[in-house]
Amino acid sequence: MNLRQFGPSTIPLLALMLASPALAQSAPQGRQDDADNDGDIVVTATRLPTKLQDTPIAITAVTSEQLEERGVKSVADLSAVVPNAQFRRVQGAFGPGVTTFIRGLGTTDTSLGGEAAVAYYIDDVYYPILLGSNFDLLDIDHIEVLRGPQGTLFGRNALAGAVNIVSKQPEFGEASGYADVTVGEYNRHDLRAGFNLPLGDNAAVMISGVSKERRGYQRVLDFTCELRRRGTPQLAGTFPLYDPQLASNPSFTPDNCVIGHQGGEDVRALRGSFRWRPIDSVTLTLSADKTWDNSENPADTLVNINTTGLPAWITSQAAFFGMTYDQRFMTGDPFKTYVSYVDRIAPGTVVPNSAFYNGRATRGGNIIDPINHLRHWGVSGKLEWGLAPDIDLTLIYGHREMDETHAFDNDGGVLVGEHVASAIGEHYDNAEVRLAGRTGWADWVVGAFYFDAFGYFHATNYSVVGSAVRAVDTTYEPNSKALYANATLHPFDVPLSLVLGGRYSWDHKFVDYTNYNDVPPHPNSSDIIFQVEPRQRKFNWKVGLNYEVTEDVLLYASVATGNSLPGYNPRPLQPSHIVQFDGNDDRAYEMGAKLDLFDRRARFNLAAFYTDFNNRPTGIGGADALIDPNTGQPAVGNQQLIPLEGGPAGSTRCSPTTVPAGTGIVCLTRTYYVNVPATVRGAELEYTLNPIDRLTINGAVGWSKFKSPDIAARTVNRRQGNPFWTANAGIQYEIPAEVLHGTVTPRFDWAYQSSEVISGTSTKYNALNGARSIFNARLTYENQDYDFTVAGGVTNLFNKFYYLNWFDYQAFGRPNTEAQPGAPRQWYVTVSKRF
Repeated sequence: MNLRQFGPSTIPLLALMLASPALAQSAPQGRQDDADNDGDIVVTATRLPTKLQDTPIAITAVTSEQLEERGVKSVADLSAVVPNAQFRRVQGAFGPGVTTFIRGLGTTDTSLGGEAAVAYYIDDVYYPILLGSNFDLLDIDHIEVLRGPQGTLFGRNALAGAVNIVSKQPEFGEASGYADVTVGEYNRHDLRAGFNLPLGDNAAVMISGVSKERRGYQRVLDFTCELRRRGTPQLAGTFPLYDPQLASNPSFTPDNCVIGHQGGEDVRALRGSFRWRPIDSVTLTLSADKTWDNSENPADTLVNINTTGLPAWITSQAAFFGMTYDQRFMTGDPFKTYVSYVDRIAPGTVVPNSAFYNGRATRGGNIIDPINHLRHWGVSGKLEWGLAPDIDLTLIYGHREMDETHAFDNDGGVLVGEHVASAIGEHYDNAEVRLAGRTGWADWVVGAFYFDAFGYFHATNYSVVGSAVRAVDTTYEPNSKALYANATLHPFDVPLSLVLGGRYSWDHKFVDYTNYNDVPPHPNSSDIIFQVEPRQRKFNWKVGLNYEVTEDVLLYASVATGNSLPGYNPRPLQPSHIVQFDGNDDRAYEMGAKLDLFDRRARFNLAAFYTDFNNRPTGIGGADALIDPNTGQPAVGNQQLIPLEGGPAGSTRCSPTTVPAGTGIVCLTRTYYVNVPATVRGAELEYTLNPIDRLTINGAVGWSKFKSPDIAARTVNRRQGNPFWTANAGIQYEIPAEVLHGTVTPRFDWAYQSSEVISGTSTKYNALNGARSIFNARLTYENQDYDFTVAGGVTNLFNKFYYLNWFDYQAFGRPNTEAQPGAPRQWYVTVSKRF
C-alpha cells in the first residue's frame, strides 16, 4: 500500500498519529481484561467484551445518554455522530427504510432482491434488509458502528461495515422506572415509559414502550383549488377538485387548499425482556418486541420539469384535461406538493394518442395509499454459560417477522407516470453459537452462524410510461451458513499482538418471480416468469497487528475483506431483462491509533484507510426493444436503438430523436450490469475533550475519496456520490444550580457534510447538492432531589434548507426530477421522571 494514495488531506491526521506516543502520559503497561469504572464503553465488536479504547477497530460507540443529549432518536439520525457515514430515510419509492453508507460504500435498494452493504445486528440477532431498519432506539444501552468491511465476525453483507445495537438488560438489584413526555412543533406528541422489576435475587423483567406522533412538515395541496386561489384557474384546465368542499363561488373561497401532509410520523413500539441467572456461571435472557409504524410517506417535491421532447404518455394526459405539461405542476415551494396518488381519468376511458388509456377496464381510476403500514416483531433468546473461568459458551436464537405495505406516485404531481403499490415481508430464523476464551497468550472466539428466511413481494405496477398494468408476485428463500474464528495472539512478554481471523460462508437464495400484465390470455409473450438461484461460497479473512505503546496509547494496522451476496435484476419490465450478477467484494487496509492523553482529559481515535473495491457489479441505464404482448415482436414507435457505451455486448440505449420511417422500434428502459472496480481512501478522527470539570467537547471529522472509471467516458470521476467531508461537534457545560436543587446544562451541536453529486446523468441536475451545516441546541435542567429533568431544544436551529436525497427520473426517459427536502426548524420540550 502506497501512503501517497491517501493524499495531502490525510497528512495532518497521520502526523498526529505518529507523534501521539510522545504526548502520552507515562503509565504502566498491561491492560485489564474487563472494563473498570472509568466511564469507558464496553463493546462487543470483537465478539468479546472489551473497552472501546482496547478495541483495534475504527468504531463509533455512543451510549443512550449521549444519544439523548444529541437528540438522536432513530437510526436515521446517526449521521450526526458517525464520521464518513450517512444514514438517511430513503426516498418514498423505496418504502420505510434507511440507506446506510459507510466510507463511501452502501446501497439505496430496500427490496428483498437487493443486498445491503452494511450488516445490522440487534442484540446479536442479524437484521437482513434495509426495509424497516429505521429502528426507534427504545431502551438502548449503546450503539456500535464499525467502519470498514467486517466479513470475519459479522459476515453476511458486511461489505462496508456493521451496526451493532445493544439493548439495556434487566437488573437484579432494585426496581426502577422512567417516563418521558415530549411535545413539539407540527403537533408532536411522544411518550416513552418503562420499568425494571426484580423477581427475587436472580431474575428480573424489563418492560418499555413508546408512542410517537408528528404531523408532516410538507403540505399536500389540491392542484385545481390552489390555481384558482392564485387567480389562474385557466392553468388547471378541466382537472377536477380532489375534495369537492374546496369548490369556490363568488361568496366563498377556501382559506387554503391543503388536503394532506407528508413527512409525518405515527409509531408505536413495545419491548419486554426477562433475565435469569440460576447459577453464577449461567445467564439466560429472553426478549420480545413489536413495532407498529403507520407514518406518512416522506416529503418529496418536484424540483425540475424538462419540457423538451415530451413523450406521448404525458402530453396526451395533459391534453385530455385541456393543459400542457409544464412548470405549472411545480408549487414553487419545496414544502408544498400537488401529488395526489389518484388517477383522475376514469377506468375504461380512451385518451387520444395514448397507448395506455385504450379503453381497457384496468386502465384509469387507480388510487394508492400514501401511508406506510409496517408491522415488525421478534423474539430472541441468549444463553451465556461460563464453562471455565476463562471460557464462555454463548447460544443465540432469534425469530423475526417484518410485513409492510407502501405506495408511491413517482411522477410527483397530478398526472400519472407510474403508481406502485407494494407489499413486502420477510420472516426469518437466526441462530449462532460462540465459544470464546482468554488465556495468557491469546484472546479467541470460534463460532457458527445460521440464517434461514422466507420473503415475499407483491406489487401492482400501474405504469402509464410502460403502457401496462403489471401484477408482481415473488417469493424469496435465502439461506446462509458460516463458520468463523478470530484470535488476538500475544505469546511473548511484549506489548505487541497479532490478529488473525477467518470466516467461510455458504449462501443460497431461491427466487420464484412472476410478473403478469393486464393483457389476457396468460401467460403471454410479455409476462415475466422465472426462477433464479444466486449462490456463493466465500472465505473472508483479517490480519492485524496491534502495538500498545502505553496503557493509554494503542496503535494498530489491519487488512480485512468483506462481501455482499450475489443478486439479480429485481425489477424486470419484460423477459429480456432477466439477469443475475455476482456479489460485491472488497479489501480494506487500515491503520489507526487510540489515545487517552493528559490524565484522560483528551481522547483521540484516529484511522486512515484504503479500500480496494475489486468486484463491483454496477447497474447502468440502457434500453431494449419493447415487446408487443399480442405479437411477441418489437412494438411500433419513433425511437431507435443505439449502442450503450461501456455496456456489455448487445446493450443499447434510446435516442430521443425521431428516426426515419420504417424503423418500427420503441425503446424500453432497462438496467445492464457490468463490473466497475473502485478504490476509496480516507481518514477519520473522533475526539472527546474535558479541559475542565463539567465541560465536555466531542466530535468527529471524516474525509473520503471514491475513485472509479466513468463507464461512458472511460475517465476518472471528478466527483463522487457521497460527500468528501463529514464532521460533527458538540459542546456542553454542566452548571451547578443550588438554588434550583440541581444542574442546568446547555448543549450546542453541529453536523456538517460537504457537497455531493446527486443522482442523475442526463440533466442539469447532474451537479452538486451543496454543502450544509445543521445546528441543534438544547437546554436541560436536572433536579437531583426528585430525579426529574426538563429539556427544551431546537433542531435545525438556523432553519437551513437542504435536500436529503434526489431522484432524477429524467435518467429513465421521464420529464421529472424529484427531491426530498430535509426537515425545517422545529422546537420540542421533554419532561422526564426517573423512579
